[in-house]
Amino acid sequence: MQNKEFPWQPAGMPVRRRALLKASVATGGAAVVAPLLSAAAPGPAPSSGSEPSGAPIDVVLRVNGADHRLALDPRTTLLDALREQLQLTGSKKGCGLGQCGACTVLMDGKRVKSCLSLAALAEGREITTIEGLAKGDQLHPLQVAFIERDAFQCGYCTSGQIMAGVACIAEGHAGSAQEIRDWMSGNVCRCGAYDHIVAAIQDAAQKPGSGG
Repeated sequence: MQNKEFPWQPAGMPVRRRALLKASVATGGAAVVAPLLSAAAPGPAPSSGSEPSGAPIDVVLRVNGADHRLALDPRTTLLDALREQLQLTGSKKGCGLGQCGACTVLMDGKRVKSCLSLAALAEGREITTIEGLAKGDQLHPLQVAFIERDAFQCGYCTSGQIMAGVACIAEGHAGSAQEIRDWMSGNVCRCGAYDHIVAAIQDAAQKPGSGG
């Protein structure tokens, strides 16, 4: 008795790879492969109704002393809100994982990696970026020290280094070069300007108003 699907194959014998390939060549593949694919393809997944809608939410961010009302996707990070919505591009996008520190800002005086912070959760907090550190034309003492000590090369990490340095001084962790290195270890300088950065923080720590 012949196998109806594969005439050359004896009835009852399982179809082997060689037989499948033979049938595929003879039929152009569609007659053999299509039924197998349709049998293996999963049906449409049932809708759970739990997928995020992505509908924007109203968020009021207080940045550098001014309130900004924004309509944001709930998943928007503070960094993206600052850069893309408020055009405050001083905070840099580095690793996106909170490891390089280029996106550091101050939130209620504390240093925060803005790439890891949701903008919606920053509502009601006082956010300071590098753009808001100076008072008019008067630079912050740490900004002055960075210039005097030549504490940057490419400059990409500089804004995050300065914001973290301001917090480091305010936290009382600028007592020695080694202490500064320890408490600034979350900010990476790929140019290797660490000695100059430490010296700038030491200089600024001696000046009034350097901690924020």
